[in-house]
Amino acid sequence: MADKQISLPAKLINGGIAGLIGVTCVFPIDLAKTRLQNQQNGSRLYTNMSDCLIKTIRSEGYFGMYRGAAVNLTLVTPEKAIKLAANDFFRHHLSKDGKLTLVKEMLAGCGAGTCQVIVTTPMEMLKIQLQDAGRIAAQRKLMPETVAAGTVEAKSQTAMQLTRQLLREKGIAGLYKGLGATLLRDVPFSIIYFPLFANLNNLGKKDGEGPAPFYVSFMSGCLAGSTAAVAVNPVDVIKTRLQSLNRGSTEDTYNGVTDCIRKIMRNEGPSAFLKGAYCRALVIAPLFGIAQTVYFFGVGEFILSLLPKKDN
Repeated sequence: MADKQISLPAKLINGGIAGLIGVTCVFPIDLAKTRLQNQQNGSRLYTNMSDCLIKTIRSEGYFGMYRGAAVNLTLVTPEKAIKLAANDFFRHHLSKDGKLTLVKEMLAGCGAGTCQVIVTTPMEMLKIQLQDAGRIAAQRKLMPETVAAGTVEAKSQTAMQLTRQLLREKGIAGLYKGLGATLLRDVPFSIIYFPLFANLNNLGKKDGEGPAPFYVSFMSGCLAGSTAAVAVNPVDVIKTRLQSLNRGSTEDTYNGVTDCIRKIMRNEGPSAFLKGAYCRALVIAPLFGIAQTVYFFGVGEFILSLLPKKDN
């Protein structure tokens, strides 16, 4: 039996609310992930996630863990809304001619991942600069020899200042730096996540009918999200490196995806592609668990039901 049809406005509200709640809960871990991924040989300031968070609090205060959160909270609503709504849209149209096969589920996920990069790429571009500014600032104090001369102090920039700078210097392309790597990350992620979630969630349905209990949706979202996150982590490392504007004097610069892969393999080894993998799993698991729970609780439908109805 097919799942109940949910209106597009309700899907957008559900995705937006879920994104806001999820990002608020897990953003410090995402900051640690970005800083760990950007570390290169000779400029290692943090040994692991907990070390990164402790040093961040000591040097930047509690709210230092939320650098770049405003950008994420602002753009995660349309990003998550587009992702979830696009997946449902493609699943609906691909199932019109019969059973929704695994291949069709993967195609729907591919479509969702492709649509979301419109918002994801500039959001990640701005967020990474703000998140990594504290690492560069800490290197100035503790490891001055690793910081390139003339490096701009990104910590003094706001998201709006950074946006204006990128638009002034490089145009709209400046905000979409790393678009190819973002596609290489988000499309495979969605191809893995959505079919895996749907099939895990279906296992929890009573007699195979009706919606699954909320805890099944939550656990399915967590498991599917963490699995997909770890699977695409190598591309996430590449994306983070390509989108970072400031770096230390001993750190490599990159001219595209293939150049980045080659230099990471040569200078850091294959294990570098797994940097921040457990952080990313810890971010994505609850993020998508919360998203699917809100989605299946029907918060958006409830909010819409409170609005006055138009008389025909």
